Amino acid sequence: MQISRMSLHPTPRSHGLSSFILPCQDPRGSCLPFFILSSLTGREILTSFPGLDTEAAPTQGSAHLKQCDLLKLSRRQKQLCRREPGLAETLRDAAHLGLLECQFQFQQERWNCSLEGRTGLLKRGFKETAFLYAVSAAALTHALARACSAGRMERCTCDDSPGLESRQAWQWGVCGDNLRYSTKFLTNFLGPKRGSKDLRARADAHNTYVGIKAVKSGLRTTCKCHGVSGSCAVRTCWKQLSPFRETGQVLKLRYDSAVKVSSATNEALGHLELWAPAKPGGPAKGLAPRPVDLVYMEDSPSFCRPSKYSPGTAGRVCSRETSCSSLCCGRGYDTQSRLVAFSCHCQVQWCCYVECQQCMQQELVYTCKR
Repeated sequence: MQISRMSLHPTPRSHGLSSFILPCQDPRGSCLPFFILSSLTGREILTSFPGLDTEAAPTQGSAHLKQCDLLKLSRRQKQLCRREPGLAETLRDAAHLGLLECQFQFQQERWNCSLEGRTGLLKRGFKETAFLYAVSAAALTHALARACSAGRMERCTCDDSPGLESRQAWQWGVCGDNLRYSTKFLTNFLGPKRGSKDLRARADAHNTYVGIKAVKSGLRTTCKCHGVSGSCAVRTCWKQLSPFRETGQVLKLRYDSAVKVSSATNEALGHLELWAPAKPGGPAKGLAPRPVDLVYMEDSPSFCRPSKYSPGTAGRVCSRETSCSSLCCGRGYDTQSRLVAFSCHCQVQWCCYVECQQCMQQELVYTCKR
């Protein structure tokens, strides 16, 4: 057995992810492609932002403008990006956050949110497309609110909601996530919500706002007491977003219960509205989807075989007890045995490291047949 030492000080994990979608709310389709593309090396820390000290300001300002120009945004969005130092990095953070969460939530599904086939998928009205719009909007909302409270955006700071002692909170080193600024800016960034005669545009807008609402539902008021012997003579409160994993779980539940819709024209308002088809024994006209429902227009493909929408499930690792039957689409699975190293018999040593032995164990791996 080998002995290894692990520092107690955490080191950041990085992920080599290349692209994710940015919602486009222009019903005329004038937004440029849906992808945020960036030249990531796989070594970036997801929350790293350039400093804003005055000596380096000219160089960093120039870098910020260049980053905005590299993002595939509409002309109007690019202008807003250039006026908001820190926004380009926040968009990159949101892209990472949304993609990581999408891949986590669908890791045991036939469609596992792979980058392959994403372009074809975004052109259709599947449930998966609905989830992509919702989770990317949610990630952008979340990342903007956190960037404000972390001081990474020049034009916003801590949450200043009425009724909270923001000044006192700042003195105690607590800064609330600024969801109010985030949602206001995002609404302007995505464009005005207008009526449209295009069913797809209406559905995309609806799913985008489902994602924003999911983040709002996770906003909590957190309080901290200050006083002699832990008494609550002085209390500081601030707004805090729930972990994005909880938002992802909410959106996955919305995906599982997504509503298939068609269109109907509202004679009074003169624009198209979304309607769920009538069910046997229900209202003859059907019902409008709820504001929290993800909506889709087309039944999804099986995702079992390679197509322009996904690489298929051949070779995917599955769990024999829970997922192999569904993931492998009836083709069966192969079983392989391999030796896996893991840390064992760990002990904390004075003062700042953990000493572990390296043990080996046999592990069975199940992969879907081709």
